[in-house]
Amino acid sequence: MSAAAQPRRHRVNRLARALAVAGTGAAVLALPLIGATGAHAATTAPTAAVSGTTTAVTTAGYKNNLDGWIRESLSVMARHKIPGTYNGIYRNIIRESSGNPRAINLWDSNAAKGIPSKGLLQVIDPTFRTYHVAGTSNDIYDPVANITAACNYAAHRYGSIDNVNGAY
Repeated sequence: MSAAAQPRRHRVNRLARALAVAGTGAAVLALPLIGATGAHAATTAPTAAVSGTTTAVTTAGYKNNLDGWIRESLSVMARHKIPGTYNGIYRNIIRESSGNPRAINLWDSNAAKGIPSKGLLQVIDPTFRTYHVAGTSNDIYDPVANITAACNYAAHRYGSIDNVNGAY
């Protein structure tokens, strides 16, 4: 068939195509935040209760979601002079648990020894107890306690959670 007889292909605007791809990427990135968690996460994350126009908050006044938990942890960390940034904490949480505070790893070497990694930053019980920060919950699944203990551990071991770029 000659080129003139072939059906005409319409060129898609590059900007429209880029936006479609970006939108798809954003949907994929949002999946962990709405319940599609990593293979090592055991259950779905609790969601912040929304009543009318207000979002549930923690006892310290932060939103009861990943953003609020990180911000509350940073506040506790500042009082205890534990280094770390929002971005460093967020990056590690997404890698470790996809933002699921009830995540538990039942397949790695720690789990094989009977001490699975738990929570947002996948901390094992002995590490949590050793690096627990006063003023936070003693529950390893408590988001603020888990973040703060993990950041305290990372500060002692690596200088800061910001220096952690893989499983620790």
